[in-house]
Amino acid sequence: MKISTILDQIDNGAIALPAFQRGYVWNREQVRGLMDSLYQRHPVGSLLIWVTRTENVTARGDGPLQPGYVSLLLDGQQRITALYGIIRGNQPPFFQGNDTFTGLYFNMNSEAFQFYQSTRMSQEPGWVSVTELMKEGIGKFVDQIQGNPSLAPDIAKYIDRLNRVATIKDIELLADNVTGEGKTVDMVVDIFNRVNSGGTKLSKGDLALAKICAEWPEARTEMRARLGRWGSAGFDFKLEWLLRCINSLVTGEALFSALADVSTTNFRNGLTKSEKHVDYLLNLISSRLGLDHDRVLGSRYSFPLMVRYLEKRNGTLADRKERDGLLYWYVHTILWGHYSANNETTLNRDLEAIEQTHGSLDRLIDELRRIRGDLKVNASDFSGWSVATRFYPLLYMLTRINHSRDWCLDLELSSNLLGASSSLQLHHIFPKSRLYEAGYERNEVNALANFTFLTQACNLEVSNRDPAEYIPYYVEKSPGSIESHWIPMDPNLWKIENYRDFLAARRELLAQAANDFLDSLREGSVPEIEPVSSVLDRTEHAPRPLTTEEEILQDANRWIIEQGLPAGEFGYEIVNATTEQWLATLDLAWPDGLQEGLSQPVALLIDEDAETEKRAREVGFRFYTDIDSLKNYVEEQILATFAVV
Repeated sequence: MKISTILDQIDNGAIALPAFQRGYVWNREQVRGLMDSLYQRHPVGSLLIWVTRTENVTARGDGPLQPGYVSLLLDGQQRITALYGIIRGNQPPFFQGNDTFTGLYFNMNSEAFQFYQSTRMSQEPGWVSVTELMKEGIGKFVDQIQGNPSLAPDIAKYIDRLNRVATIKDIELLADNVTGEGKTVDMVVDIFNRVNSGGTKLSKGDLALAKICAEWPEARTEMRARLGRWGSAGFDFKLEWLLRCINSLVTGEALFSALADVSTTNFRNGLTKSEKHVDYLLNLISSRLGLDHDRVLGSRYSFPLMVRYLEKRNGTLADRKERDGLLYWYVHTILWGHYSANNETTLNRDLEAIEQTHGSLDRLIDELRRIRGDLKVNASDFSGWSVATRFYPLLYMLTRINHSRDWCLDLELSSNLLGASSSLQLHHIFPKSRLYEAGYERNEVNALANFTFLTQACNLEVSNRDPAEYIPYYVEKSPGSIESHWIPMDPNLWKIENYRDFLAARRELLAQAANDFLDSLREGSVPEIEPVSSVLDRTEHAPRPLTTEEEILQDANRWIIEQGLPAGEFGYEIVNATTEQWLATLDLAWPDGLQEGLSQPVALLIDEDAETEKRAREVGFRFYTDIDSLKNYVEEQILATFAVV
């Protein structure tokens, strides 16, 4: 089939893209390579097309499908999308992704394809816009050649080369058709995965959602609307996570295959109920535990379980003891990484434990205790370092709900007193600069036990002053405020030379505070707090980053998204697949690559130690330790963009 015929059939709805396909992910180097191969008349692979009745499928995009039968591209999306964009000069109707095919030029002298560079192309004759050539023909370029003394002598050669580019659209591509009335979406997806073995395979979540979209085309849009609403309030979740919540609520199962027999009506109801339950949980966790934004939330895969738990009780918990008992379980899933590995297996086991409503919460907690041995927090658990440690949310939680006070304002740091839109900043009790000057290592400087939280104004006021100087000042100015942060009150421990002893003493205080709070939470004896506005109403006041490192990570993630690439995962955990033992936490990671299935896993590590870097390397991550290096990688190897000067 000629390339031009394929494009015509895309325009009239005879060829489309199935809804289960992911978006366009090619970079500019891949586009340039395709055009060079076609120019050289090298083979570029065949297409795989599923021919089926129009009414049996859901296609991507808003364009109408041809009545009767439609041809759906199973393999060849990237090639055809690039060719459509270059030849037509705009995106195909099913386009989703990052536009990397605009501005391709051909050099009549070197026969090279290159993306537009103002400085180079304005000074070197012979560059031709490929899209203009495809749309307008070679006539205008022949006139340009004749009018240029440096080109005119070789006009015959240049016309031949331009014709070779222009006739790319007449090249025949081999197309293999998958036909037959008995072909189901499941069978076709299996064929897609077999053929596309070198690219991105469809996950179980993709397949499950494809089945839903076949009957309810707006499903993805509706789900993304919920994700966007939570995201604007400071909580970023992925589509597959929401699908897992719906699946657990509707079927009581973790495996997506359970959705096979779920009707569209039940799925839509499940989405509505899941949204309601997630809203309740986010407000509960924010107000009751102080975990009021994405970077301290933790244990995301506890939510499908809690959503099912709420649904079996019609969204209402019996009393404060049951409410706080569920939160007690949730906090421990954060601390011990309950859902870090084998999510489906663990979630299925927990879902089974709550099917019988009576005693289900006790069974959940007993299961955690069986795995852990006990649920006590030890001082050694606070020996970790960096904001990536699992106990970082616990420290933030204790600060928010345990009457810790700002040293400067002498106000409690709980959200209901500071205000729902207020945020805290991380403060190093012993300033980093002074510790580095004294010869302490990075993991000691960024030890969790050296962290506390203050208002931005107080963090700036304290700055990098010596603890031996500033702690006595605030002890006198705001009696009790220093102690409320579990800072040991022995003045000898405030000296730089005794920093390691300070850390050991503070870990003991933090462990005691954590156990006291968790025990009272289990007993249902934590005092009630005054009602606060919904955390989800905070659309324009999501908390600011707590640290400079966190700000760098968020800026990097935001920049990646602006390039049309997928968002990363904050605090991605590397876990031993066999023992489920935690090995390391990566600050910001793309475990499936920035072009899912087409590039290797990538991570951004800010101020991490050699052991974390080693673990990342062992599991195949390419990692960067500063945002500029990451950007260079994205621009040069993923987007293959060139600066326009």
